[in-house]
Amino acid sequence: MRTVTKKELTDRIADTTKAQRTLVKDIVQQFLDEIVEELSKGNRLEFRDFGVFEVRIRKPRMAQNPRTLERVRVPARSTVKFKVGRLMKASVQNVASDTPAAEPERPPLEQDVQPPAPFQVSPPPGT
Repeated sequence: MRTVTKKELTDRIADTTKAQRTLVKDIVQQFLDEIVEELSKGNRLEFRDFGVFEVRIRKPRMAQNPRTLERVRVPARSTVKFKVGRLMKASVQNVASDTPAAEPERPPLEQDVQPPAPFQVSPPPGT
């Protein structure tokens, strides 16, 4: 799996639409800025067949510091939830079914395992 950047997407859109790259870049950036702006207002964004973005409030809770085992209060906070739309879900399922499953890791064979080094006790100093 590879990472596709915003620049790559804007280049593809510019090539497909024959529009100037700078114009496409500005439009894509404005679109993303508008999504962030609407979510910051608490609005829900719905793109049919693509998905839905909405802000969810996580409840306050008690957690535990793993080092000190001290109980810590975690305050409520906002997070963005994305629910996948029908067409995107179907497309992603098709991709998942087209790619071969990763080969499961096999346990080591007897000839692969190295015997442990013998334990040596050094004599106390001065003997």
